[in-house]
This record gives sequence, structure tokens and C-alpha cells, in this order.
Amino acid sequence: MACKVHKSLSLRRRLHILRFLTNSKNNKLKVALENVKRKYENLIATKRDYISLLNNNIDDNKDVKIVKISEGTFMVRVTCEKGGGKLVAILEAFEEISMNVEEAKVSCENEFSMEAIIVTEDQTLDVTDVTEVILKAIEK
Repeated sequence: MACKVHKSLSLRRRLHILRFLTNSKNNKLKVALENVKRKYENLIATKRDYISLLNNNIDDNKDVKIVKISEGTFMVRVTCEKGGGKLVAILEAFEEISMNVEEAKVSCENEFSMEAIIVTEDQTLDVTDVTEVILKAIEK
């Protein structure tokens, strides 16, 4: 009889130890799962913020590059959002500062882009002057 009592006590201890170990592992798994969920939610929030920043910066996407080829001759590259009569505004701005377009390529597929060679009668114009004129024309 003592042997049965001893076996049942031993079995209970083992069962108690197993329950303790099982619960502790489950708790560790639960904590690990909560950490993964928290990191996932943070990544989703970061992605959402990043996409919102990208969408806000699309409106400010203006790229104007001007290279002086020779005295009074410039290579102009303009890229910005399409719409709003950008080409007309840029050509009018060129006329205001007495610049003539020798050659131009214009595209409005995904965005407005223009490459042009322009010649000015005013030899004092600099790259910064032409850049300012084009940026003002784009903003109209």
C-alpha cells in the first residue's frame, strides 16, 4: 500500500511539474506572440506614414536642371507634375526674358517633362536666373 501511495505522490509531482512547465512555455509563447504583433503593428503604422509622406511630396516634385552649353545657350531639363498648362507658362517665361527655343522634346505621359535647348540674346543671364524663371512659371 505504501508503494501505491509513493507512486501516486511521485506521479502527482511529475504532473505538477509538467503543468508548470507547460504553462510557463505557453506564457513565453504568448509574450513572444504579443511582441511580434506589436512589431507588426508598428511596421504597418510606419508604412502608412511613409506612403502618406510620399503622397504629400508628389505635389512638390519639381526638378529643374540647366546646363550652360556656351555663352547664351542653355540645355534645360524640367520634370514636374502634369497639368495646369506648364508648357505654355514656360514658353511665355522664355519670351519675357528674350529666350528662343531652338529644339525641344516634351512629354506628358506620367508627368510633365521637357528637354530643350534655348538661346538668349542677353549674354548676362546665368543658370540661376533661368532656373528661377522656370520655377516661377511652373508654380503659376
